[in-house]
Amino acid sequence: MMIAIITIFSLIAAASSARVFPQRTSDEAAVIEWGHSAIISALDGAVATFGPQTSMGANFEVETAPVLANPIDGVGKRDNKSTTDGDDIVSDLELPKLINADEVEGNMVIMTDAAGLSGVAMARIAKESGAAALMVVNTDQNAGDYIYSLEVESEEEAKYAEENIDIPVVMVSLQAGNVITTAMATDDMDPSVVNKGGALPDRVRLYAGGDRPFFEDAVSKNPVVYLIHNMLTSEECDDLISMAKGKYDKVDDTTGINNYLENTIASDNGEALAKNIDRVMLWKGGLAGKLIKDIDERISQVTGFPPEHFSDFQINKYEEASSHEPHFDINPANGIMASITIFLNDVPQEQGGEFVFPKPEDRDDEPVVISPTKGLAVVHHNTDEAYNFDKSTLHQEAVLNGGFKYIAKKYVFLNPQPNHMRIVLPLMALPFGGKLPRVFITLQNALIDKFGLETAELYFQKATTMIPVLILIAIAQMVSNFVQNKLKKEKDEAGKKGKDAKVGKSKKSKAKSKKTD
Repeated sequence: MMIAIITIFSLIAAASSARVFPQRTSDEAAVIEWGHSAIISALDGAVATFGPQTSMGANFEVETAPVLANPIDGVGKRDNKSTTDGDDIVSDLELPKLINADEVEGNMVIMTDAAGLSGVAMARIAKESGAAALMVVNTDQNAGDYIYSLEVESEEEAKYAEENIDIPVVMVSLQAGNVITTAMATDDMDPSVVNKGGALPDRVRLYAGGDRPFFEDAVSKNPVVYLIHNMLTSEECDDLISMAKGKYDKVDDTTGINNYLENTIASDNGEALAKNIDRVMLWKGGLAGKLIKDIDERISQVTGFPPEHFSDFQINKYEEASSHEPHFDINPANGIMASITIFLNDVPQEQGGEFVFPKPEDRDDEPVVISPTKGLAVVHHNTDEAYNFDKSTLHQEAVLNGGFKYIAKKYVFLNPQPNHMRIVLPLMALPFGGKLPRVFITLQNALIDKFGLETAELYFQKATTMIPVLILIAIAQMVSNFVQNKLKKEKDEAGKKGKDAKVGKSKKSKAKSKKTD
């Protein structure tokens, strides 16, 4: 398929027309947790810019019961222009406390933003109702998992918040709100009980997220794109770069030759899409050490993707003038359900190298631009809910204007990876530090040319599975030959010693005979 070249400059010519990420930081990341040691459930929250902050440590933490506000949005059906006493309301900062304030007192109150109240206005209602903390649910149906830090909206609010708001205020997504309000629901529970908070956990704990991975929603649909902050630690990023050092090959996608095994597919028209990019696939599979195993386990826990569907890490190195033009993550030999791209180093804004979705279909075709941030993962789904290819997943990497950029890509396949991919090929790559000898790629391509993709894969799987058997047979033969040669040598040496002893005895007998004479 022909893909028009889209430059980063045309995408973000008007800064207001592009969505730039990441927008969240670890400083405003909070966790709402419940459960016991065997089963722990947790939600991501974004801390408001007013009130207690995560930097306050224990003074930020709250452990208490969650309670649904009544009315749930802080306003309900009552007249916004007057209080329950009939007095006129001049601003949202004069709204009365909640109807169930007695139940709310000392607990975490859950409210929605459906009434359009500001964060400070909702915090005031919670505070006046005696709440120990406020959880605000973002009810925007089109926002997906998007959350943000609530901010003051006027000088009046800023002054009020500074003087009065001393309870933590966090926002969670609509999906997260549904999760916590149905946490204890059973199949036979009346929906009206759930709607009144009857299925909430008994107690929750609110604390700072710190270095814990947390989500940031970028595109809710067409395509699904989200970020995971702190996916890798700084040390893990450095270790992956070190593992790839000295093993790179320059990507050439103009030859018409596909590398299906390592997900490097040739361009359709012979023009280079991957420009000045060095790449290596680190084949570890089932033979991976603690570093890779820990990372795969964390990715699986955070994303929900089963590790059996993961590819090994593909490490890409970019230098000045490197770029990757608009393309799709497609592998005809192995369907890619999702792609996980992790930045292994920070790239200053002036050096470019952004990860870009030029034409998402969720909001007026506004491009999504993601700046390379060390340890940050970008997850995008390549298929829709029916596992059909999603054409809106077109993405690119902008020109790097200086320095270096390293990324680690992990592909999530539709089907679990067979043993020859997880055991045999990593075993063949083991003597080379994880780099697979080119002969296997050549073999697979030759089989595909002769038999086609589906049949060739069966032959390739059989051929590669037989390799360890042949190696074991060869080793066994070598050992057998070694043992036989050693035994023969020992037998020959024993025979020679016996012959020498016999000759010596004969000479001694003759000498004795001469002495007698």
